[in-house]
Amino acid sequence: MDRKPLDAIAFAGMVLCTALWGFQQVVIKLTAVDVSYVMQAGIRSVIATVLLLGWVLMRRIRLWERDGTFWAGVAAGLLFGGEFIFIYAGLEHTAASRMVVFIYLAPIVTGLGLHWWVPGERLAPGQWLGVVLAFGGIAFAFWEGFSHTDRSTLLGDAFGVIAAVLWGATTVLIRASGLARVSATKTLFYQLAVSALMLPVASIAMGEKGVVAVTAVGVAGMAYQAVFVAFASYLAWFWLLTRYLAARLAVFSFLSPLFGVLAGVLVLDEPFTARFAVAALLVGAGLLLVNLRR
Repeated sequence: MDRKPLDAIAFAGMVLCTALWGFQQVVIKLTAVDVSYVMQAGIRSVIATVLLLGWVLMRRIRLWERDGTFWAGVAAGLLFGGEFIFIYAGLEHTAASRMVVFIYLAPIVTGLGLHWWVPGERLAPGQWLGVVLAFGGIAFAFWEGFSHTDRSTLLGDAFGVIAAVLWGATTVLIRASGLARVSATKTLFYQLAVSALMLPVASIAMGEKGVVAVTAVGVAGMAYQAVFVAFASYLAWFWLLTRYLAARLAVFSFLSPLFGVLAGVLVLDEPFTARFAVAALLVGAGLLLVNLRR
């Protein structure tokens, strides 16, 4: 099936997805009163895995045939799980608005990884400028973080960068392995299923309290993360990839950190300094340039 240029459905779908992804960090913060951070990630993956299996049965999607992708799928799941350990654990130390900027270094990491590992994915000069801008924005954000009196902010920021590297590595692994030839649903299943086993164990090993209370806010927060983000938005993203030009869809990735920063400031009343605004804009500009057509 030939991919087509973006239309109103694609524009609306991508704006909605990026808004959901950007707002997720705020929801994690709000839910942390009732469910500890990494345990949230574990519950999220468990629920999303169950929903995905229901989708597979309903759509009669082939999921269990042997295609030589098992070990690559397990590796992708481990990287995916590791990414969310660092995102959720990092949010205990840094602001949601800061975390979303750091983790969206991932598309830049992906571009560099594909440049070296996947034939035909070499970066053009304009895209290299995007890489420089994004890394400059991250360095500027770290410099801005040194002004905080709470030095744990820097730990959370560092966790965000590690999560971005793991996210980028996951994408490169998928593109460079046999996972590139299987359905997006199967690739998503590997990531969700492995992380559903991995993350609750990690939470217990970290000594987290787990589910502290069952409240309306906690239930709504988990439903948002599992149903709307990990299940529905990821399926919507893969659906868009099957119908529209991927390079043009990817340009919208710069919206997620902008939505995330805005949500953190408005909902959580997080501080927003001029220096951090410059850092966020540099990262957003870098994402835009890296994903623009050559």
